[in-house]
Amino acid sequence: MADRRPRRNLVSRLKRRRRAGDPMQAYDALPPGLRRWLATACLPWSPASALKIWNKAGGSRDPGAAAARLDAAEQAMLRRDAGIWDLRR
Repeated sequence: MADRRPRRNLVSRLKRRRRAGDPMQAYDALPPGLRRWLATACLPWSPASALKIWNKAGGSRDPGAAAARLDAAEQAMLRRDAGIWDLRR
């Protein structure tokens, strides 16, 4: 019989990091387009890492391209961590 105990969100191969400072203040300082993207993201992004990708992708000049780059980065992380959440075991 399969194990029916609920799984917790604590099992992941992704790195865990402590953040310095007030995360809400950092979030409030983000550009509006990036805040909209973060509100619909599948993963819990730190404001600093999301802003880094946003700036490298030219978010101030082309918010659509920056959002697409963030989508691609998130999908890559989800693929990398997919083995942990395989519920067919």
